[in-house]
Amino acid sequence: MADQSKLETLSEVRSHGGVQGRYRHLSSCTGTEMTFSVFVPSHDAGKKLPVVWYLSGLTCTDMNVVEKGEFRAACAEHGVIFVTPDTSPRGVDVPEDDTYDFGQGAGFYMDATQEPWSQHFNMRSYIESELPGVIADQFPTDMDRQGIMGHSMGGHGALTTALRNPDRYKSVSAFSPIVAPTQCPWGEKALSGYLGSDRASWRAYDTVALIEDGARVPDILVDQGDADNFLDEQLKPHLLADACEHAGIDLRLRMLSGYDHSYYFISTFMAEHIVWHAERLK
Repeated sequence: MADQSKLETLSEVRSHGGVQGRYRHLSSCTGTEMTFSVFVPSHDAGKKLPVVWYLSGLTCTDMNVVEKGEFRAACAEHGVIFVTPDTSPRGVDVPEDDTYDFGQGAGFYMDATQEPWSQHFNMRSYIESELPGVIADQFPTDMDRQGIMGHSMGGHGALTTALRNPDRYKSVSAFSPIVAPTQCPWGEKALSGYLGSDRASWRAYDTVALIEDGARVPDILVDQGDADNFLDEQLKPHLLADACEHAGIDLRLRMLSGYDHSYYFISTFMAEHIVWHAERLK
């Protein structure tokens, strides 16, 4: 196991004038080694750049969006650092589940309270507290200019993280997010498994519930394909639209004809999301 104070470089490659890197460190939140990726565009020496966090979906690692997301050209053009964490702790000593939507690869960006998950599955603290410290220390980031985005489970993570920390994140967007996990099978499985049966504790991890309980951000961009096979059962964007309308949050919800849940969809509109964030992080 690596020294907790040490950041190990796994790879660095030149791309669009900048550097796409992958790194590993020992996390105090998860008690495991955690891997993440960072794209740093070309910039003047000593300059600090805004940062956009991208939280990935079920079964993904930090590398899915790196390999298929097509974000680097837009990040290079607009001078934005792009950070992609993993979706859960991993390892032979980390609890696992036999299904794809719980356990390793499915941390749901929560801090688990139930055994055996609570020892390692502390992804909320990792994303909100520990990893930002690493990024601020190791990369030329202006941490006063942060945005956050994500896909599916990661869209849930991005929206809830932004709503819980409105003074930190100046922009938020999502692709195909799980907006009301207390009202869908994916979410109910994860919330009950990681947090137990007290449904009141679930509300801190539900975008619609957070808005109903008074959390606010100025505006949200959500892209959703209307050919997404998870649309009706798991994603339910109409619930977010209703909550934002009642709360006075400016939601730009784009229902996009013919697009599904995949990275073919995400990569098509990724540059527009980078522009959305860059405009708010100036």
